[in-house]
Amino acid sequence: MTENFGNSDCYLVGGAVRDELLGLKPTEQDWVVVGRSPEQMKSLGFQAVGKDFPVFLHPETKQEYALARTERKTAPGHTGFEFHTSADVTLEQDLQRRDLTVNAIAKDKNSVLHDPFNGQQDINNRLLRHTSKAFAEDPLRVLRVARFKAQLSAFEFSIADSTMELMRQLVNNGEIHTLSPNRIWAETEKALLTAKPSLYFQTLRDCGALKILFPQVNALFGIPQRPEYHPEVDTGIHTLMVIDRAAELTDDLGVRFAALVHDLGKALTPESKWPRHVGHEKKGLIPLKQLTDHYPVPGKIKTIAQLCCEYHLLMHQFFELRPATILKLIEKLDGFRRPVHIEQFALLCQADSQGRGGHLRNQTYLQADLLRQIFQELKTISAKDISPTIPSGPDIAKAIKKLRTNKISALKQSYRLESIHANS
Repeated sequence: MTENFGNSDCYLVGGAVRDELLGLKPTEQDWVVVGRSPEQMKSLGFQAVGKDFPVFLHPETKQEYALARTERKTAPGHTGFEFHTSADVTLEQDLQRRDLTVNAIAKDKNSVLHDPFNGQQDINNRLLRHTSKAFAEDPLRVLRVARFKAQLSAFEFSIADSTMELMRQLVNNGEIHTLSPNRIWAETEKALLTAKPSLYFQTLRDCGALKILFPQVNALFGIPQRPEYHPEVDTGIHTLMVIDRAAELTDDLGVRFAALVHDLGKALTPESKWPRHVGHEKKGLIPLKQLTDHYPVPGKIKTIAQLCCEYHLLMHQFFELRPATILKLIEKLDGFRRPVHIEQFALLCQADSQGRGGHLRNQTYLQADLLRQIFQELKTISAKDISPTIPSGPDIAKAIKKLRTNKISALKQSYRLESIHANS
């Protein structure tokens, strides 16, 4: 269908062009159409879907085609804009409203690049720079820049000083407060799924937005921990390290979010008790609830985050736990009904153990392997393994519990002997 637009009025724009120039495979394609009206688009078979401005779906590929537009700030916040679309809006005018120069490059059907704001140079220099001063009119761009920093972590982009100043301006003038929880969570969710999520939260902290958007996380910075267990000392730094280690271990959003919030309780430790944080696991449930009540965190993600927050210390003490306590932990995790919780919990605790400074980062985490082994064995135990002479009801439940604790005891002993043999 794009051949009907002629040679120069339909352009691939935004992230697809940027990613191609970086040697990445674009995940989605966005197009802008110059010199056309909504009526002409419909006559070509496109379906109108835009609410605030004309966006159309290609009748075959279902890719988005937006008419070139300009915008004018009319009210505070991300949605306080008036859009203007007409056949006389130029490509450069459309590109000028985009957030960053690296996203303001267009490619026509002949693969000719149109780059009026030197985005290619900024890509080569690995620089995230605002396209125009209109950047400071939209507070969502603070989160988008932070996300791009994390998303493009492999290329080690830096943020231009002038762009960071505009981000701080959006924080200091209160515009950041106008963002809805839904929009904030949407950007945060995308950032958590990048290769290095820590860069998102560090960037928000650098511009002052973290203390406003995620005060529970921001409060962790400056809180010391025992250096023999945490050579990085600072709890906030540890949290960022845990998020990145979780990202290395799994794509599971629940594990990555749990990594962000697992130590929130340490911010509630009285200064007189530093650097110890006795009982921080249960204390952390309070700020965690505040955070998840404010943002539309999906229920499954919220649940595993709560479980990891409350019980992760038990996992670190796993080899010292009594068999009955291990069984109780698995039951608290609701493992027999939701086996995914066991794997998520094991991964979070591994990330927590290895998300530390010094030699501890490379330390193996045998607790996770033993938990997985125990759980796999316990799943095979059922009522059919109980003697038929045992009455039904509570006695069967007690008998199953005894079989399970005996199995845990045997597996722990076997695992200990195997470890001793392997290290001898």
